[in-house]
Amino acid sequence: MKKQHFFYRNGLSITFLLLLFICLAAQTLTGWQEFNSELDDLQLPTVGLFAYLGSPHFFEATFENWESEFLQMGMYVVLTVKLRQWGSAESKKLEGKEEVDREPKPSPGAPWPVRKGGIWLALYRHSLSIAFFGLFIISFWLHFMGSRGHFNLEQSAKGLPTESAAAYLANPKFWFESFQNWQSEFLSVAAIVILSIWLRQFGSPESKPVDAPHAETGK
Repeated sequence: MKKQHFFYRNGLSITFLLLLFICLAAQTLTGWQEFNSELDDLQLPTVGLFAYLGSPHFFEATFENWESEFLQMGMYVVLTVKLRQWGSAESKKLEGKEEVDREPKPSPGAPWPVRKGGIWLALYRHSLSIAFFGLFIISFWLHFMGSRGHFNLEQSAKGLPTESAAAYLANPKFWFESFQNWQSEFLSVAAIVILSIWLRQFGSPESKPVDAPHAETGK
């Protein structure tokens, strides 16, 4: 068997992580300029680039997007366990069990929690959704702290009262930031679930084979 090089074996994750860092760097630079423009308008001192990385503006802008991504993936992982979509490449088949439904069995090549069993296996059975929802909660909290910090900064500069964490939980600004991202993520999932019924992408594991009937459900 031919030994593949590192990039061939990990090209998908490397490419997406590279795109992440490029876009995050671009967001940071443009966000820093925007934040300093806001500070100028509020007659407050501007900040350097590294100070900006700890600012509420950076946290708000970054984690309000991350929270929606992790929520989307967590919901997608959980809902596809039981729910079906006729004809979609993103759905399990309408009838019968699939490979992912088989009960785990210890074997020499199985992950450690499977071989260990007990509570470790119980957690590992749901570790993907646990990870996504855990990351969602962390991102949600960091978004909340950044949004509140940014809001209170503007309030202080204008001589207006600031809000406590409890009070800011009822502030429509925070929830508007969240819901505008959440709805776009659910739209993108609905789009791939529905469009994969009729449309194809040759060579992609997210598509059915090009000659597959529209009624064929699953990959």
